[in-house]
This record gives sequence, structure tokens and C-alpha cells, in this order.
Amino acid sequence: MKTKVSRKTKVNLVTLGCSKNLVDSEVIMTQLKGNGIEVAHEADGNKNNVVIINTCGFIDNAKQESIDTILKYVDAKQEGLIDKVYVTGCLSQRYRDELEHEIPHVDAWFGTMELPLLLKKFKADYKHELIGERITTTAKHYAYLKISEGCDRPCSFCAIPIMRGKHVSKPIDQLVTEAKNLARNGVKELLLIAQDSTYYGLDLYKKRNLAELLDKLSDVEGIEWIRLHYAFPSGFPEDVLEVIAQKPRICNYLDIPLQHASTNMLEIMRRGTTRDKTEALLDKIRTKVPGIALRTTMLVGHPGETKKDFDELMQFVEKWRFERLGVFAYSHEDGTHAYSFRDSITQKTKDARVGALMELQEQISLELNESKLGKTYKTLIDRKESGYFVGRTEYDSPEVDNEVLIDASQHYLKIGDFANIRIIEAREFDLVGIPVVNK
Repeated sequence: MKTKVSRKTKVNLVTLGCSKNLVDSEVIMTQLKGNGIEVAHEADGNKNNVVIINTCGFIDNAKQESIDTILKYVDAKQEGLIDKVYVTGCLSQRYRDELEHEIPHVDAWFGTMELPLLLKKFKADYKHELIGERITTTAKHYAYLKISEGCDRPCSFCAIPIMRGKHVSKPIDQLVTEAKNLARNGVKELLLIAQDSTYYGLDLYKKRNLAELLDKLSDVEGIEWIRLHYAFPSGFPEDVLEVIAQKPRICNYLDIPLQHASTNMLEIMRRGTTRDKTEALLDKIRTKVPGIALRTTMLVGHPGETKKDFDELMQFVEKWRFERLGVFAYSHEDGTHAYSFRDSITQKTKDARVGALMELQEQISLELNESKLGKTYKTLIDRKESGYFVGRTEYDSPEVDNEVLIDASQHYLKIGDFANIRIIEAREFDLVGIPVVNK
């Protein structure tokens, strides 16, 4: 009879989905390492005998990717390559009962708020003294800072409240401590994220307190850039604009997901605003923070969207010329308000609308990039890739926005440092530049 040799636990943590999930994975890693457990993030090979998959359950494509990843590691377990497969995150939170039945070889499933239960599988305890500490998986010079969890908004299409619960803000002092710890570890750029950053503070301080948080974070020594993401337009706290304008460490950048422009669609989507109110807000933002780069996302193909609604959206985007824009096709998500509507718009029509809007944005982006020719920008160098040093200006967030390319055969730059780069070529979604040496 063959005796099974017990292996030392080595964990491979696989992250799917958004930056908020990535922060959750970093917290899991910090807790495991704090308990003396060896853990790696998305490790290659089969050196790790336990796999934790942090899943996404937001839209169909993300759900399918999560399921495919789970099945991949379940197969590896059945082949004897790994010992245990644990699943956590949004997909597990949302569909645990069905998944337990359909994929029985997963060793345990955990929801989004069940880290202590996950740790118990490793005979580990949740260490409160590690709150504010975090092992980062991004490049050393930038990190995501999640300022709150959950969402109280009633948007028709969104399942986030189902998976993440109600809005809960992190206290300012805790976030400042976390920022200081990140800065001590070499982080120069903080990317503030939340499901709804403009709601920040209402639960703790009985007022929208994002401006004070930004103000306090901008005083953290070592942090040179602070970037704000996911600002819900309804109820936007205007004192935030004053802080952005006054504090040089806060990037002239705002990620504000608008989702649509037609008042009819905004009402159907339960966004709590109108086109007129949206335009008044955009005008105020650009007036109070001249030169600010606005990133937004749009959702097309939502039930009830007519050709007239879509045409209005196209005209709106053409008028406001957003510096950055992403677009998604509607996905019919069970449990959401819109799930009771008939998903009557064909996938072909949805895809055509996505294509038309992105084609328009491509032209806008090219024209805006061409206006940068000959100008010099402070640029953070992220990496070296395919013969180029790749960096970003204050107007660009990692992974989703434009990049600045510098020919590595002609110039040397240090990854993680800032450099002054003069733009010599403009492309649709990238810039090409050369370093400017200050004498």
C-alpha cells in the first residue's frame, strides 16, 4: 500500500477581475504570510500544492473566466499535481450553492467577507495587528488603496451590492496608516478605489468626506501621485474639486463612470441623475480643475435603449471629448433590477454599438494625443517591454489608459522613477517620447 507523503503547504493565489479583487488578494497573502504560510501570487509551475482562486462574478465573460480557472485547477488536483483547491470572491459569494453542486471537487467555497474562515483551513488566525499592512502584487512604485467596501446604489444592471453588500467606509486614520506603510515600501503612486468613492464617509462621519481623506493622504511623505477612481456622478461632493486643484500631489485625473447620457436611459438604469445634471457637473469639473483628464465608462444595449438613446450617447461623447473612455455591452444578470426586463437587444446590435462608440473615441483620443506633440510631461516609468521603456503621465492610470513609449535602444530610464518626456509621436491610444535632461 502506497503511503501519501505530506507536503509542506505552499499556496498559489490566483486573482481574477478588478483592482478591488487584487487588493483583497493582497490582504489574503499578508494574513497567510503573517501566519508563517508560504504564498505566491499567480505562480508558474506546480511548486505550490494549495490553490486559492479569488473569483469575479460581475458579467458573463468574467464569470466564465472564473469557472474555467476553477475547472483548470480541479483537473490539476485530480491529476495529483496539487492537493487542495479553495475558491473565494464574488462568484463564490453569488453562486456558492450551485457551484458546490456542479463542481464538487473544490475543497471549500468562501464569500467575499469570509477571510477568517478561509484562514482556518490553514489553521491560521486573522491577525488584527496586520490591518494597514499589505504585500503588494503590482509594480513596486504604485499600489491600489481601497477606501471602502460595498455599495448602496440601486443601479438596475449591477450585481455588486449582491456580492459585496452595503457601503462600508474605512476610517481615515487607518487609510493614512496604510498609505504610510506603502510609501515606506517604495510606493510613489496611490490609486484610490471603491465601488463608489464619492459615497465615502457617509456611514462613518455622517457626511461625504472624500475631500478630507484626499487632503490627509496628500500629506503622506513619499507619495507623489494620488489618483481617484470610480466617482459616482450623482451626489458628487464638489469640495473634492477644490482639493484636486489645490494639492499638487493629487493627479489632475478623475475616473467618473457615467454609464449613459440619455435621460431616458439614466432613469431606466436608476442612476439618480439626468443629462442636464450630468452636463452641469462635467462643466463644473472642467472649470474648477482646468486641464483635468476625465475617464468614464459607458454601458450600451441595456433593456429599453433605443437607437435614439444610443445616437444621443454618441452625440454626448462627441461633444464632451473624454480623455479616456471604455464601453461595455449590457449583460443580463440574475438578481438585478433589470433582470425582470426582457433583454430584447440582440448581441449583434450590442456589439455594433460598442464598436461604433469605440471608433468615435479612438478618433477623439488621437486628436487629443496630437495636441500633446512637442510638449513635455512628467512621466512615471512602469516597465520595460518589447524594446521600450513604458511610462504614464498623471493623466493615465495603469492597465486601462494611454502609455508613453520611449525607445530603450536609444535611452536609459529607471523603472519606478519619474522622468520628463517630450512627446514626438501621437497614436490613437499611446504616445512616443524622448527624455528631456534638465541642465
